[in-house]
Amino acid sequence: MSLLEAVHGPRDLRALSAPQLAELADEIRTFLVGSVSRTGGHLGPNLGVVEMTIALHRVFDSPHDPIIFDTGHQSYVHKILTGRQEGFPGLRQKGGLTGYPCRAESPHDWVENSHATTSLSWAEGLAKAYRLRGEDRTVVAVIGDGALTGGMAWEALNNIAVGADLKLIVVVNDNGRSYTPTVGGIASHLSTLRTDRRYEPTLKQIKQRVRSAPVVGGALYDLLHGFKTGVKDILAPQGMFSDLGIKYVGPIDGHDIGMMERAFESAKNFGGPVIIHCMTVKGKGFRAAEEDEADRFHAVGLIDSETGEPLTASPRRTWTDAFREAIVDIARADANVVGITAAMLHPVGLDAMARAFPDRVFDVGIAEQHAVTSAAGLSRGGLHPVVALYATFLNRAFDQVLMDVALHGQGVTFVLDRAGITGPDGASHHGMWDTSLMALVPGAHVAAPRDERRLVDALRTAVGVDDAPTVVRYSKDPLPPELPAIRSHGGVDVLASPADARVLLVAHGPFAHLAVEAADRMGAQGIPCAVVDPVWALPVNPALVELCGAAELVVTLEDGGVSGGLGAALALACQRAGVWTPLRHLAIPQEFLDHASRAEILGELGLTADDVARAIVDWALESTAAKVARTAVAEGPRAGA
Repeated sequence: MSLLEAVHGPRDLRALSAPQLAELADEIRTFLVGSVSRTGGHLGPNLGVVEMTIALHRVFDSPHDPIIFDTGHQSYVHKILTGRQEGFPGLRQKGGLTGYPCRAESPHDWVENSHATTSLSWAEGLAKAYRLRGEDRTVVAVIGDGALTGGMAWEALNNIAVGADLKLIVVVNDNGRSYTPTVGGIASHLSTLRTDRRYEPTLKQIKQRVRSAPVVGGALYDLLHGFKTGVKDILAPQGMFSDLGIKYVGPIDGHDIGMMERAFESAKNFGGPVIIHCMTVKGKGFRAAEEDEADRFHAVGLIDSETGEPLTASPRRTWTDAFREAIVDIARADANVVGITAAMLHPVGLDAMARAFPDRVFDVGIAEQHAVTSAAGLSRGGLHPVVALYATFLNRAFDQVLMDVALHGQGVTFVLDRAGITGPDGASHHGMWDTSLMALVPGAHVAAPRDERRLVDALRTAVGVDDAPTVVRYSKDPLPPELPAIRSHGGVDVLASPADARVLLVAHGPFAHLAVEAADRMGAQGIPCAVVDPVWALPVNPALVELCGAAELVVTLEDGGVSGGLGAALALACQRAGVWTPLRHLAIPQEFLDHASRAEILGELGLTADDVARAIVDWALESTAAKVARTAVAEGPRAGA
């Protein structure tokens, strides 16, 4: 039996010798590469935290001592060591293990933490709760150097510093990367941090001499503080943390289990907040991942477990590919266009623009709030920023969109990748909230292009709007074929227009294709259905309201939340215009949806061509019956009846 097979929980680790622990680390890496290469998932981050996670579970008593991972994609080793090895064949698949901590899976998972920079706030709150309740528990937060580029982490550190008696340990996993090499001043500081054992003795001598000096009052404090700062800067440049009042330890080798155990034990016994700075190698033990500068192994699909090469055929052209090319052409034509992203330069497709115009693309780190308000400032300065994010991450900066961009009438374009149902990363990563949020923003313009041509048109239109926020959102799916319009009705694209159409189906984005398929099925059942794409969902086009007034039934179909999306906005516009045509909505329910493939989730939600056609046929029959009933009531009893 291998060592890994004998580990069913953290307690099984504590009887192992140092050589056995090293052997176990090797077995875990072999297991990870073999397993994740067959399912896909976050490989690089987990290969980098093997020894760290072993040390954590040998020193701390999980789940009594909570261990919180930020963002949580590096929790696979934690799952393995807490008895979930057998579930890895179903990792990120419907009904299987999630790719992040999950409270339903194990009591060892405290927070389903899959958005970055939040772990320290969770940990600070938990530690305060235990202090108030008189419980002797230590809280551990594991945060990457990339997440320390986010403002929320520093808000938490500011408050952690106030709690001198909080039993809280912050483990900084410093691998120099988030998705790509970490950027910003924090990253630069971490890369040069060193400790020196001369610091504490030297400071003690200075304190003794200052106390004996003939200086009193505030001057004594100023002099002491000046000495302390000077010595600290010379001997141990860790002032960023110690000035907050938090004990700093490190940097230490994050792949040396013994060294980390000693640091963790000391921190646990300290009785107050401690930061332990660990240096690790992302992708350690898998040569292809260690040597990959583009960080392609942060998250992988199906790959060869030896070479790291993809096993699936080259994917079809994606929406991100189309954006990557289009934004370079737009930037070349307009020198005022600049790009901003939050630590996702390559994933969102701004890398090509950064190569072509390096002075006009800004990666601000994992700091979406700063990205948006910085964009407002760039706009105020006469430029047009294009902020490229995953759709789910716009949630984090809603106040800035509302109060810094929209309130000030600034022209900022938001390009939202991975909009709608995304699939295996689960509830936190479905991009289904942005349309509901943007519907609350006065003056916002929102488009969901149905194909590449419409994407390019939408981007060109968006960067020409200089007095309001614009949003262009698209799916994670490959690009669909072009879907030309039959004609335009006041800016609304008509995609299908059978004679005597009684039903109007309004759809945009990838669901425009779904709507055309559903309309074909309805036509085969004798219910002609027209299909239109509003092109821009917000603001609602009066021409679309006019089309609704001419139909017997209107159905909206969208890859976003049902509350506040296209359907809700259209219903309100019709009401204000006095158009009372029955209107039904087909969209994503405002629920936290589990992980599964996109197709599986859409099938469960009834958002397939067959399901849509079936639902509309039922509604059309109900509408016809209601119309007949209303007519009978209006005409009253016939003469002679």
